[in-house]
Amino acid sequence: MKFYRRPVGRLSLIIAAFGILITGMFIIPFIHTASAAGTSEQTRMVPQNFTSLAGKAGPAVVNIRTVKTVEGEGQVFRHFFGPGGPGQQQRPFEDFFERFFGQQGPREFKRRSLGSGFILDEQGHIVTNNHVIENADEIQVKLKNGKEYEAEIIGSDPSTDLALIKIKPDENLPTLSLGDSSKIKIGEWILAIGNPFGLDHTVTAGIISAKGRVIGAGPYDDFIQTDASINPGNSGGPLINMQGEVIGINTAIVASGEGIGFAIPSNLAKDIISQLKQSGEVTRGWLGVAIQELNDELKEYYNVDKGVLISRVFEGDPAEKAGLKPNDVIMAINGKPVDSPRQLSKLIAAIQPGEKVKIKFVRDGETKNVTVTLTKREEEKLADRQQQPGETEKASLGMDVVNITPEIARQYNLEDAQGVIVSGVNPESKADEAGLKRGDIIREINHKPISSVQDFQQVINAVKDGEMLYFYTLRARQGIIIIKMKK
Repeated sequence: MKFYRRPVGRLSLIIAAFGILITGMFIIPFIHTASAAGTSEQTRMVPQNFTSLAGKAGPAVVNIRTVKTVEGEGQVFRHFFGPGGPGQQQRPFEDFFERFFGQQGPREFKRRSLGSGFILDEQGHIVTNNHVIENADEIQVKLKNGKEYEAEIIGSDPSTDLALIKIKPDENLPTLSLGDSSKIKIGEWILAIGNPFGLDHTVTAGIISAKGRVIGAGPYDDFIQTDASINPGNSGGPLINMQGEVIGINTAIVASGEGIGFAIPSNLAKDIISQLKQSGEVTRGWLGVAIQELNDELKEYYNVDKGVLISRVFEGDPAEKAGLKPNDVIMAINGKPVDSPRQLSKLIAAIQPGEKVKIKFVRDGETKNVTVTLTKREEEKLADRQQQPGETEKASLGMDVVNITPEIARQYNLEDAQGVIVSGVNPESKADEAGLKRGDIIREINHKPISSVQDFQQVINAVKDGEMLYFYTLRARQGIIIIKMKK
């Protein structure tokens, strides 16, 4: 078979070129349209710049400078030649002053610090962090236009690290409004404005990295995590969405983690700020229990799949009056299921003192309901309500236990003497392999209460070799844990 190349005349070339041109007129717009349709969402997501947003929100952000009186060491030049410093062996200047003026005691000095905030309304209310203004003797607020005002503290809430201060303006103030932080999405663009290291009105951009972060800052942790640059001095400044609304109050950073910052969600702040504005304080409901999370072993022990364990009931508080007891597992508050101590704390805190709440709980495998009238949560009463740890008995399991005497109870701040204390564990024994430690307080074995060494030994003796033992144990700084082992 042969192939022939047909000569192409001038007329044929003109016709072919015209055909390509006509075809291109239809194909090119189609490709462009398809490309635009495919990337339109992406185009909307990536802003060209933040100039308009920064220009609109910036004037409502303020620089906060405070002066605090703190007590420090009185010895002259101690901070230059203090212990471990270069002049530890020879401190000529300090020795000179001590020789002629004597060794001075602690002395007071002024400490200055910086923070940020934003103007909430034209009356001059400003939102910031509690740690920015806490114990401040003087608070100066500087606006973007350079004007400065003295500020007074309206109220603060250490539990959420929020504070409300106020200036008396002689001009119309720019303001920012609180948005709905529940609507933010991971990956959404945001803007942070503040005064890091005293650099007024620094603007940084980033995205929402995560929501609902618990960082151990307080009982109501629910932080927004962002990669927008936040540094010392940003505290109290706003985290702003692309609509110009404040969806978070910048509060904390990870010291060793560059680009990781945290902000208080605006929805958490709204009620706090409203209460501070009205009464200067935050009022929360109080149930009167110590609670802890249910791990897998505790869920198996109590035969539940969710809930929060009551580890202590405080005498005279609402829970005790309503009949709740230690070892009860709270399942729901006013019909809302609870599955973590943080969730339970937030639900109770949101209810005003004097109101009644319906609590669903499990006791000894039976589901019960009780109505409790809450009282006011008073932080100062919660400071030291914490637990930890004659006759000795060695069990065949490889551990020693002793009765809890009044002296031991006082030494370890125990409110009652229920249980026995593990005074020793033999290496490589069953008790050691199971995880029991010296100082553990055993209060139940296989759901049977233990009040003495005799109780302990009787329960152990009643269990056959090879059967499972469940030790309901109180451990310092961990709360209630369940330890399993075979006899």
